[in-house]
Amino acid sequence: MADNKLQERDELHRSIWAIADDLRGAVDGWDFKNYVLGTMFYRYISENLANYVNKGEEEANGEPFDYASMSDEDAEEAREGLIEEKGFFILPSELFCNVVKRAPTDENLNETLEKVLHHIEDSARGTESEGNFAGLFDDFDVNSNKLGSTVAKRNERLVQLLNGVANMKLGDVQDHQIDAFGDAYEYLMSMYASNAGKSGGEYFTPQYVSTLLAQLATIGKDKINAVYDPACGSGSLLLSAEKVLGKDNIRDGFFGQEINITTYNLARINMFLHDVEFDKFHLACDDTLINPVDWDTEPVNGFEMIVSNYPYSKKWKGDSDPLLINDERFSPAGVLAPKAKADMAFLMHIVSRLAPNGTAAVVCFPGIMYRGGAEQKIRKYLVEQNYVDGIIQLPANLFFGTSIATCIMVLKKGRSTSDILFMDASKEFVKATNTNVLSDENIQHIVDAYKERKDIEHFTHVAPESEVAENNFDLSVSKYLEPEDTREKIDIRELNKQIESIVTRENELRAAIDKIIAEIEAD
Repeated sequence: MADNKLQERDELHRSIWAIADDLRGAVDGWDFKNYVLGTMFYRYISENLANYVNKGEEEANGEPFDYASMSDEDAEEAREGLIEEKGFFILPSELFCNVVKRAPTDENLNETLEKVLHHIEDSARGTESEGNFAGLFDDFDVNSNKLGSTVAKRNERLVQLLNGVANMKLGDVQDHQIDAFGDAYEYLMSMYASNAGKSGGEYFTPQYVSTLLAQLATIGKDKINAVYDPACGSGSLLLSAEKVLGKDNIRDGFFGQEINITTYNLARINMFLHDVEFDKFHLACDDTLINPVDWDTEPVNGFEMIVSNYPYSKKWKGDSDPLLINDERFSPAGVLAPKAKADMAFLMHIVSRLAPNGTAAVVCFPGIMYRGGAEQKIRKYLVEQNYVDGIIQLPANLFFGTSIATCIMVLKKGRSTSDILFMDASKEFVKATNTNVLSDENIQHIVDAYKERKDIEHFTHVAPESEVAENNFDLSVSKYLEPEDTREKIDIRELNKQIESIVTRENELRAAIDKIIAEIEAD
C-alpha cells in the first residue's frame, strides 16, 4: 500500500511538472500557479457534483446514471436542491469534462470559461455558501496578457492548461491511496514557494512544520471544537489539524482570517480541494489586528486549537491609534506591541481567542523572545498569567525564502503548573537540496520530549517561573540551555605521554643515523 501511495504521488507530481514545462516562459511561475490551481478547483467541484448526483440517482433507481450527459433543461430542476446540499450548482454542459472536450474547437474558449466560472460563483449568491464562493476565480483571468498577446494565443494556452489538468490522475478520493487533489495543491505551493523567494514563501508553511505545530497543539486531545489561524495564508496550517485528528474530530470546523486577497482565495480553494464541505470552513479577508472577524458559528468560549505562522515584524498602527490600547485583546498587558513589529500583538490576539482548555502553537521570530521595551512587558504579562507552556528553538533554513532560525511558542490556558519547558531542537533536521527539513523521526522526537517535560542535558530544561523572572522574562532558549560542545575532547595527560614517546623515538632514530654517518666517514 505504501508503495502504491508513493507511486501515485510521484505520477501526480510528474504530470504537474509537465504542465509547467509546456507553459514555461509564457506565464510567470507564481502567477501560473493560480491558473493551475483554479483549473484543478474547477475540475474538482465539477467531478464532486457529478459524482454526488450519480450516486444519489443510482441508489434511488438501481441503475447507472451520468449527470454529464443530461440536458441542461432537465438538470435545472435539481438546481435549488443541489445548491442547498452542496453549496453550488453547475450545468452539465458547463462541467469540466464537457468544456475540455469542446475546448480545441471552441474559438471563444476564453469567453466560455469566463462565463462558466461566473455561473459557478453566481449559483451560490444569496445562499449560505455565498461567502465561500464569491470572488473565488478573481485570479483566474482568462483575458490576461500573461496568457498571450492575442485571443488565439490565450486560447491555445488555455487548451494546454485544461488538457494538462484533465490528464492528471486525480480520480475519486475513494479510489486513491492519497488525497490526490490536496496533495497536488501542496506540491504546487511548495514548488513555487521554493522558487519564488519571500513573495512565495510567505503564502506557504512547509508541511513538516504544519505537522509539528498540529501535533504540539493536540497533545492530550483526540477531538476539538474548532481550529483557528489568525493569519491563515493558504490554509495549510488549518488543514494540518484534520491530518492529525481526522475531519470528524473537529466539531465546528476551520476558522481563519487572511489580509491578502489572492492568498485568501488560495485558502478557500485549498479547503475545497481537501474535501472540506462549504459549511465547515469559515474564512475572512481582512486585517486581523485592526478588524478581527467574529463569526456567528465560532465557539462561544474560544478555540481549543490555534496554529499560526503570522508575518514577522509586520508594521501596524500600534499606539498611533489611541483606541487600540482599550481593545480587550491588547489592554490586559497595559502596553501595545511596537508599531514596526506587530508580533506581540498577534500573540495577544491569539491568547484572547484561546479556549480555557485550548492550546496554541505559534511560529515566532526569535527577536521577540529577548528584546526589551514593550515586548518585554508583554512577555512578562504572558508569563505571569501562566499562558506560556513552552518554547522550542527550531533549526535554521526550514522555510522558503528565509534562513532564519525561528522558534515555536506554545500557549495554554488553565495550566496546572507554572513552569516553562525550553527545548533546543536546532539539531533536529535532515539536509535537503535548498532547505533543511523535519523528518517524521525529528517531529516525533520533539513531540515526545515535549510530552515528557523533563530536563535532558543540552536538549530540554523545565524552568520555574522564578527562574524566568530572574532572567527578566527573557524567553530565549539559549538563556536556559547550554549548547552541546561537539568539539573533540583532548586528554592532556595522554597527549603529553604520546609527545614524550615520539620525542624519545625521534632521539633514538637520530642517534642511530649519527652512528651510521660516523661509520661511513671512518671508512
